[in-house]
Amino acid sequence: MKSELVDDYLAVHYVQRSNWLRAAVLGANDGILSTSSLAIGVAAASNLRDPIILATLAGLVAGALSMAAGEYVSVSSQTDVEKADIKREKVELEEMPEIELQRLASIYEERGLSKQTAQLVALELTQKDALAAHVRDELGINQISQAHPIQAAMASGASFTVGGILPLLVALFMPIEQMEIYLYGSAILFLAILGAVSARTGGSPILKPVLRITFWGTVAMGITALIGYVFGVNLA
Repeated sequence: MKSELVDDYLAVHYVQRSNWLRAAVLGANDGILSTSSLAIGVAAASNLRDPIILATLAGLVAGALSMAAGEYVSVSSQTDVEKADIKREKVELEEMPEIELQRLASIYEERGLSKQTAQLVALELTQKDALAAHVRDELGINQISQAHPIQAAMASGASFTVGGILPLLVALFMPIEQMEIYLYGSAILFLAILGAVSARTGGSPILKPVLRITFWGTVAMGITALIGYVFGVNLA
């Protein structure tokens, strides 16, 4: 019983990992899947190792830079929105403090507090730090959910690189005959491990994320292989 209580207490803090975990899982998943799919597509159209390695390496470098830049831009946009909302909230607190106080009290009432208690809580929090109270409870911005562009960009770029190196190693060292099979099998294994690790890190059950990530990985690599076979480009 005591162990279960400890686990429940620790599970509360898994959400604190959500920002960097999301970026890292997305980057690693993309690194494994996109570079493996690219390598499989080329391998399906060629019986030479050099074009496969070249395509995989190019996909790895371009993908890592693209992931980092894309994550930085998207999270920076979120940060800009948050800053604009905070600035607007600061102005409203200066121009109509009473209305803002009642708005805060209403939020607490909707969460289950009595009218009197909600008024008291809103008043005390306003006296301590009105802006912080409104940013947290009205806008829903806190330290856990707040966007961090550089952190997200580094996590995405680094994890994509790690994920992309795995199929590159397969392309370098596995036999060229049936290279598509080696690439697919290793990618599914890597994706399954990624799904299990990310689920474990996030405190969720393992089976569902593993099945989800391997299913969509199979679909993506299967379509790419089909394109390679259909076009049958001679890369000799």
